[in-house]
Amino acid sequence: MSDNVSHQSASPRSASPHSASGISRRRALGATALGAAALGGAVAGAGRASATTSATFATSVTAAAVTERRARAVVVGTGFGGGVTALRLAQAGVSTLVLERGLRWRTGPNATTFCRFANMDNRSAWLTDHAVVGGVDKTWTPFTGVLEPVVGNGMTAMVGAAVGGGSIMYHGMTLQPTKADFATSIPVAAGLYDDLNRWAYPTVARMLGISTIPYDILASDPYKSSRLFEAIAPKAGLSPFRVPLPIDWSYARGELTGQYEATYTSSDIAFGVNNGGKHSIDVTYLAQAESTGLVEVAPLHVVRDLAMAANGRWVLSVDRIDTGGAVQEQIRITADAVFLNAGSPGTTRLLVKSRAKNLIPDLPDAIGTRWGNNGDRIWAWINPTGDAGTQQGGPACVGGTAPDSPVPLTVVHAGSPVQQTGVTALTIVGFGIVDGAGTWAYDADADDAVLTWPADADAALQALIADRMQAIATAGGGLMIDTNAQAPSTWHALGGVPMGEAVDLTGRVLGHKGLYVLDGARIPGSTGACNPSMTIAALAEHSMQTIVRQDVGRVF
Repeated sequence: MSDNVSHQSASPRSASPHSASGISRRRALGATALGAAALGGAVAGAGRASATTSATFATSVTAAAVTERRARAVVVGTGFGGGVTALRLAQAGVSTLVLERGLRWRTGPNATTFCRFANMDNRSAWLTDHAVVGGVDKTWTPFTGVLEPVVGNGMTAMVGAAVGGGSIMYHGMTLQPTKADFATSIPVAAGLYDDLNRWAYPTVARMLGISTIPYDILASDPYKSSRLFEAIAPKAGLSPFRVPLPIDWSYARGELTGQYEATYTSSDIAFGVNNGGKHSIDVTYLAQAESTGLVEVAPLHVVRDLAMAANGRWVLSVDRIDTGGAVQEQIRITADAVFLNAGSPGTTRLLVKSRAKNLIPDLPDAIGTRWGNNGDRIWAWINPTGDAGTQQGGPACVGGTAPDSPVPLTVVHAGSPVQQTGVTALTIVGFGIVDGAGTWAYDADADDAVLTWPADADAALQALIADRMQAIATAGGGLMIDTNAQAPSTWHALGGVPMGEAVDLTGRVLGHKGLYVLDGARIPGSTGACNPSMTIAALAEHSMQTIVRQDVGRVF
């Protein structure tokens, strides 16, 4: 596995070469590291991390027989695509086995389910012995924690590992792109937008219970930084908006009154929300699916290979592991239909392996192509002139669009859970439309696929985002630092199994009945200057309507 990410020599871009408010640049960078890391802006140990899903610490079962299982439908992954798929299959009367490599994490008022940023431990990281975010020098016993950095050449993808997928640790930005931006970003699917807008996006919004931050919470002390961003955004040429979020705001109100420990109101949510009230996939789509009695969710099940049997059925080679990664059971599952929803890196790696090892004949050549980072960039705004308060509330609840930008982009303020005395650091996230220029290639030694992302693939967009960050600092004072300059990373991996080339618009893998891709792997590169969750789920809703109507009872 290449460790090129850890050896890049670029210096952090900044809005000014001078210090902010009298502090040194070195101190500003130090203050930035932890806060940005809480949103994936800094990735630790890029050279040490393994891109092999849990293989580093997994051990084989000695002389164990392989357990055979039979299933009508198997769903791999429990994120936005997997949750939708499982529910709609169940509602169509299809008995479904859902495989998830991560744990189920249950939360509630004042729960201690997830680690906090201040006491980070092995719950934060997927089967590695060290912290996976920058600025944290800790080691521990490997555990099936919630985040894995998949390290590639030129880019690291931060990937969720939990029942609920990335919905467990994402901020919750549930954004729908405009019709024009959707068409620019995903031209092959432009004709689907009217349907998505009419019923699929609204269905996702209803299922996740999205709403914007209420006025009384935004007016409270912990949200001074959000109000500061809203005030400065128009001066930087941005059109402010409130971010729709899948949050029960009564929990944030309970934190403000002291009923609950601060979690939302301190933005300590990078590894999951302890207080509950977050409408993640595990407590919405998956919970409804399980309530039908037709869906079994199997945590700690890692899919190693996918093959086609001689009779045309699908065979999954699966390891059931313990929380330390040791293999407890090897399972071979034969299924009539397989729905890949392991996230862009997970789904792509499985199919690249299947093609390279000839486990599935005649897979499309486009598998492993058209991958993108959604244009992600995380910046830190150091010591703005206005009052940002001493505690920054979350989730990421305010943002701005750039109507005059030649490439569509969005900027959002996300609170930082970590502050250093005398230095105020606000996290500002930018993303936009990029081409899917990344590729995945099989590495036989690692028995895995490795990502390559060209250094200049998103250069035009990043220059525009940098200019917008400069405008924010010019209007609001302080220093702006690009935290991704030395080690590019993304929380929004997309592509690898693109629509129109590897799968059709319904997610069917071309030439292979009963094999589907319904997650972000089928979206080439970006989702219309929005974070991808809502579009992944809406496309899955749209595809499942067709699959239930045309394929259930016929193909499987």
